Amino acid sequence: MKHRHALLAAGAAGVLVLGGMATATLPAAAAASGCSVTYTVQSQWTSGFTANVAITNLGDAMSSWTLTFDFPNASQRVTQGWNATWTQSGARVSAASMRWNGSLGTGASTSIGFGGAWSGANPVPASFSLNGTVCTGSVSTPTASPTSASPSPTATTTPAPTGPAPKLRVSGNKIVTAGGTPYRLLGVNRSSGEYACVQGKGQWDGGPVDQASVDAMKTWNIHAVRIPLNEECWLGLNGSPSGATYQQGVKNYVNLLVANGVNVILDLHWTWGAHTTSPDWHCKDAAAVCQKPMPDAQYAPQFWTGVANAFKGNDAVVFDLFNEPYPDHSAAWNKTLGWQCLRDGGTCTGIPYEVAGMQDMVDAVRATGATNILMVGGLEWANDMRQWLQYKPNDPLNNIAASWHAYSNNACATVSCWDTQIAPLAQQVPIVLGEFGADCGFDYMRTLVNWADAHGVSYLAWTWNPWGCSSGHVLILDWSGTPEPGIGEGYKAHLLTQNPYS
Repeated sequence: MKHRHALLAAGAAGVLVLGGMATATLPAAAAASGCSVTYTVQSQWTSGFTANVAITNLGDAMSSWTLTFDFPNASQRVTQGWNATWTQSGARVSAASMRWNGSLGTGASTSIGFGGAWSGANPVPASFSLNGTVCTGSVSTPTASPTSASPSPTATTTPAPTGPAPKLRVSGNKIVTAGGTPYRLLGVNRSSGEYACVQGKGQWDGGPVDQASVDAMKTWNIHAVRIPLNEECWLGLNGSPSGATYQQGVKNYVNLLVANGVNVILDLHWTWGAHTTSPDWHCKDAAAVCQKPMPDAQYAPQFWTGVANAFKGNDAVVFDLFNEPYPDHSAAWNKTLGWQCLRDGGTCTGIPYEVAGMQDMVDAVRATGATNILMVGGLEWANDMRQWLQYKPNDPLNNIAASWHAYSNNACATVSCWDTQIAPLAQQVPIVLGEFGADCGFDYMRTLVNWADAHGVSYLAWTWNPWGCSSGHVLILDWSGTPEPGIGEGYKAHLLTQNPYS
């Protein structure tokens, strides 16, 4: 995780994700020129709500569309939206298609959503129109009663994971179970395995990795945990603790999580490689004590050979090949050189050590016979994904997901950016939002997870460590899982509404 320059998120403040659900399905009267709309109140509290609107075109194919409806209550209004351009004049609400989702053939569907505000009552709109065609049918009123504005849900819609975590693979643009059921990795990062071993703090910095700590995660409905690792500690290099001891500690923790129904992402976080020409803010130490722009050819493939041999046959474990690449920064923001370095490695502009590219890492893993899903990031600390498909490494198993990071101070940190840069990629490959967060508050994260839910994107927040909110991006107050006010409370409330199989 790194701090970058800040950009303000577009639109109004987000809304809390709490409460129950109400659905109104409005089928068209005739398939010749009609439409079907399902309006779902996903969550509702004292002054706000979130809604999903599923649209099916039952008429002729169209290249663009506009959905319109009227709110029955004068107090109801859209405060922000996703997957469409939302406008409101009086009671009339309009949602116009985006460039990437405007084409709807006969029988084709798409989903859009918004956050809203209300007072007094929050009834479902009576009717909807798509490009002027009225979608008529019966309407039900919301069954969700308002809850307190406090982000502490009264019920869990999805039970905590039971039994072992599912084995996973990539199918098209989805991560699926061995049986082919779509599945999303929803959870948190558990930091310390990347730094504690080189800072004289043991392996997990004093934090528990026992059954009680996993049970605490399960009270949040956490189904996936990303564990950052240190290259030199795994290999026992350069004065780091015994590689065998570190490796066994990782294996024990991974096995415990998987046995409890929690999938694990193992992430190569800190690596060897002197970077003496880097700017003052960056660590110049050759040892694996900080985030480098790219992994090193000397040790990184050896690291992944060892990890792959340790976990091959356990496809509940996912391999995130490198945390946050930024070779484009070292190349004076030349994106072409950056993408070439990311994929191919070798001698890269501005990086004094020989680089292991993502193709080298894929080859190292697959040479062991491991079939685990691999995650590959983009440029600019894994936030720039615009040419990911063009530079995707070759995997003989075609079992690769895109690894994306999106903090509130990243360059791509708005709904409009996600719609234009991330949504088209999500239509081609699975995207795992391996890290995201904001300082203390949940507003930015709420907008992001709502967007990710609408696009089938997996996500894991930073971080499940009780460091105090002033440290940034911290979810818990203690190891028992007491949420930090704001950021932790909001994220816990959201996870408790999520089903990884949806």
